[in-house]
Amino acid sequence: MPEVTVPGQGLPVDSRYAAWLARALELARTAGEAGEVPVGAVLVDPTGQVVAEGANAREATADPTAHAEIVALRAGARHTGSWRLPGHTLVVTLEPCPMCTGAILAARIETLVIGAWDPKAGACGSVWDLARDPRATHFVEVVGALDEPGCGGVLREFFQARRG
Repeated sequence: MPEVTVPGQGLPVDSRYAAWLARALELARTAGEAGEVPVGAVLVDPTGQVVAEGANAREATADPTAHAEIVALRAGARHTGSWRLPGHTLVVTLEPCPMCTGAILAARIETLVIGAWDPKAGACGSVWDLARDPRATHFVEVVGALDEPGCGGVLREFFQARRG
């Protein structure tokens, strides 16, 4: 079973992750400006090309499943013509919830890169660890907390402004 990779602990981290996470953070900021919880996601194919993007769109679509990860996975499936996305990497600003983790596993995503942990609803190593549950039919490599200050900061600012 794959281990969670944490930067700064001597484990190798793909140098491309930072650029992909920066794009996901741009998407998150745009979502926040539109009144959505600021979470962004980028789907990368096995060659390193970004093939789909997503941002939270629950308010705009009145769809409880319109999380950034789901939006990106749906776009990626349309792009490839298959719901199976083996070899793909999903880069997301916030650790996925149980629903999104289930979709990631179902899509056969190879690597999940997380900007910040979600201590309230995370399902990839913080609150739950569905991504690496030994009972699952698929396992995903989890690379965690690449930009906790940046990704977590966008969320903190968003909710502080809402609380006034």
